[in-house]
Amino acid sequence: MSSDTHDERPDDDRPGDDTSLTPRARNDIEPAEPIENPGLPEHLPRPTDVDPRMEKRAERQVAGLFGVSILLALAFCVAYFTIPTDAVVFGWFSLNLALGLTLGGALFLIGVGAIHWAKKLMHDHEIIEMRHPAHSSDEDREEALAILDTGVSESGFGRRPLIRNTLLGAVGVLGLPAIVMLRDLGPLPGDTQFHTVWRRGMRVVNDVAGTPLEPGQIEVGQLINAQPEVFFETDSHGHAVFHGTELLQAKAKASVIVVRIRPEDNNPREGQENWDVDGILCYSKICTHVGCPISLWEQHTHHLLCPCHQTTYDLADGGKVIFGPGHRPLPQLPLAVDSEGYLIATSDFREPVGPSFPEVHQNRD
Repeated sequence: MSSDTHDERPDDDRPGDDTSLTPRARNDIEPAEPIENPGLPEHLPRPTDVDPRMEKRAERQVAGLFGVSILLALAFCVAYFTIPTDAVVFGWFSLNLALGLTLGGALFLIGVGAIHWAKKLMHDHEIIEMRHPAHSSDEDREEALAILDTGVSESGFGRRPLIRNTLLGAVGVLGLPAIVMLRDLGPLPGDTQFHTVWRRGMRVVNDVAGTPLEPGQIEVGQLINAQPEVFFETDSHGHAVFHGTELLQAKAKASVIVVRIRPEDNNPREGQENWDVDGILCYSKICTHVGCPISLWEQHTHHLLCPCHQTTYDLADGGKVIFGPGHRPLPQLPLAVDSEGYLIATSDFREPVGPSFPEVHQNRD
């Protein structure tokens, strides 16, 4: 005898089974009415609801929070332009801390003001929202817009100009720090792309020790990463001439590589025939494709390879591109020897250093 049992009732008679209903029919089922009072405590008016003086006081508090937010946003801008990047006061207060406190405080006070506004001045009665199908009918959409209008009306946004204007002012002024911080994205428009710190008579030095380079110390096939000597100089007070962000920005354009090939292998570009010293060549270290630093050197082929996108330059042929996505030759720095026998630059680069841009072929003095 089988122990299996079967329900003899038809499928459509089983309790809780509504599969016979179409999706539209199921969505049209009216939801149950909500319980009139599910146990909520009796609503009590707030002091600001019954006392006009308390209401005005709360309004002034909210406006004050928004007003202080405006001052902090302005203080952010002032701190950004007036506090030196390397300044430290009392051993702990710095530019980054000032920027963080002012901008964070501005955002925080807008949030506190909005919460205080909602808790003290906006209507606080209970709102019931019935469950409905995912698809909204036209009537539902109209009702939603009406609810939004009601919310705007009940918030007092239109009839409380003090709060409205200070909130708009706080949010509007908050955009100033964002605009100010855009300054860190790069130099302002101008001719900064066409110039580096290299000047006539400036020595070429090793990028680690800062020692000047002598032609006799550089062997054929050797590559040396180098910098202008000014990066290692100090002023009358013993402070570095370049430091911090300014040093990093200057290095990003002035870094060079020095290589030595046989003079007979050198095929310079027109007008650059005298830019080497007995086969010693100096080129920018910055790839002209997207600005990656390069120093992958093949001494037998005189090829310099960029590790980012494999742009390959022939340093024995004026630094021209022989492979890869780059289109512009590697800028070359003209060299000479000073009275003490050290390598020096005879001028700045004669063409822009770094990635190409629309004005890259403009002539420069």
